[in-house]
Amino acid sequence: MSSYGGRRTQGERDAMTVEIGYALFSAAFAAAVLFGAVVGPAYVFGLPAGVRSGLVGTGTVLAVVVFLVRVVSVLVRFGRGNQPSQPGRTRPDS
Repeated sequence: MSSYGGRRTQGERDAMTVEIGYALFSAAFAAAVLFGAVVGPAYVFGLPAGVRSGLVGTGTVLAVVVFLVRVVSVLVRFGRGNQPSQPGRTRPDS
């Protein structure tokens, strides 16, 4: 984002909207997969209720943490902008 404090162009606003949507969708997907991986065996193997509730609690906490970490990491990476990997070099092929 080149205009700190100024007005953003429509393209910049669209890019931000897409990036937020991507961050939320990918975070929800990762959290759901992790939750299913932790909680799934409790239901597949018919574990006792105490173990099942422990796995559900653990899966919930882990899913929330993964969701938050994924959203923050995607948005921080987007906020840094497209800077060259080597200072002083601005051409894409350098």
